[in-house]
Amino acid sequence: MGREPDPAAPPPLLIACALGIEQLALRSGDRGGAPGAVTVLRTGMGPDRARRAVTRTLGEERWRDAAVIASGFCAGLAPGMHPGDLVVADETRGPDGTTSCSGTELLVKALVKAVPGRAVHTGPLTGSDHVVRGPERAALRATGAIAVDMESAATLRTARGALLGAGAGPDARPVAAVRVVVDAPEHELVRIGTVRGGISAFRVLRAVLPAFFEWHRSLLLPRR
Repeated sequence: MGREPDPAAPPPLLIACALGIEQLALRSGDRGGAPGAVTVLRTGMGPDRARRAVTRTLGEERWRDAAVIASGFCAGLAPGMHPGDLVVADETRGPDGTTSCSGTELLVKALVKAVPGRAVHTGPLTGSDHVVRGPERAALRATGAIAVDMESAATLRTARGALLGAGAGPDARPVAAVRVVVDAPEHELVRIGTVRGGISAFRVLRAVLPAFFEWHRSLLLPRR
């Protein structure tokens, strides 16, 4: 039997990522200052795996009311992006529609403080079911998206849908997407320097947890 949730405890925070290396970075970050229960969920790669993993976890009583952040690495679409830059989505886009993100401005400010000196880009984060390269990258950029990954749109759409199914409003669950650029137009993964860029992105991802906790703390209001 699972442990019953404490009704007096703040809603928990679920951080979803796809890869083991992303989970390692997030789990090895500074856990001090978390206002409630926190878990880093490895979903596996791709939107289908993300949907299944998030649905399963939010179906557990302990995590039912969790705020959700999709995190990990991404491909930047905008010229001038570099490995280690941060992307904070104001919305995620996928085949099922668009999901607006919660507390974007606050999250940007918290990240600037947590990871000083790193560029933080804000805008639409689009989803794909495969690695995007070359002309396809330019086509996605033309839609206004600033970055692409395979799981964020599915994660946030699923998280919001879980509460909609329970009769809550569309904004009842705070959701956000924060990604670290590991691949950018002038720094594609196939180029020399990929390892260096990956190490840079890993270090940045390790540093984001205090910003996530500040965002979470600011949104701990009754949502039902």
